[in-house]
Amino acid sequence: MEDNEQKIKRLKQMLNDSKYAVFFGGAGVSTASGIPDFRSPDGLSAKKYAYPFETILSHEFFFEHTGEFYDYYYAELDAYTAKPNAAHKALAALEADGRIKAVITQNIDGLHQAAGSRKVYELHGTTSRGMCVKCGKVYSAGEMRARRPVPKCDCGGIIKPDVVLYGESLDPHVISGACMELEKADLVIVGGTSLSVYPAAGFLDYTDGDIVVINKTPVASSYIKPALVITGDVCLLSGLV
Repeated sequence: MEDNEQKIKRLKQMLNDSKYAVFFGGAGVSTASGIPDFRSPDGLSAKKYAYPFETILSHEFFFEHTGEFYDYYYAELDAYTAKPNAAHKALAALEADGRIKAVITQNIDGLHQAAGSRKVYELHGTTSRGMCVKCGKVYSAGEMRARRPVPKCDCGGIIKPDVVLYGESLDPHVISGACMELEKADLVIVGGTSLSVYPAAGFLDYTDGDIVVINKTPVASSYIKPALVITGDVCLLSGLV
């Protein structure tokens, strides 16, 4: 039976043979940077608040309980002190070498770009900026932070983080771009996600390429037939560089 070191060597060969490889990642990519995931025993779902996190992070709650939303947001989601980890850095290096063509992420922390990745599709938006709901003016995360507790625009409107809340639709331009990348891919490396959350998990329907999974736990999707499964931390990607 292959150990993870042997599997990484096999993945490295697959990557070298690939003409168009894409990375598809989830919350597990950023946990090594100190950012909690959602559903693990230590994740956001385990923390005790007056409302479930799905309620707090909803479109309706943002507009009806904006102060409470931002209390939670700055306590749990504002990742301005987080730094890219070995997985982020490896993916940026692989893109620079031309071996990874794009990163598709369910994360909102902006750490792929901070590590140097250029072609990044953020399915759920990003905490790196916000937009006034009244006039549309864009603010950086730092500018929003300076206007706490509830960041307000110069026009008086509330600034909303540029993240996709529950009850909101994904950005059609981001969806289109991500789907095009997956359609072109002959290899998709899936990392740090159990593929249990839709619609993001359904994106892999768009690829006919080989799928390789790197995750600490088995994927939840029964229809995916990976060519290779590596059970472990996504930081194992550093072995590909």
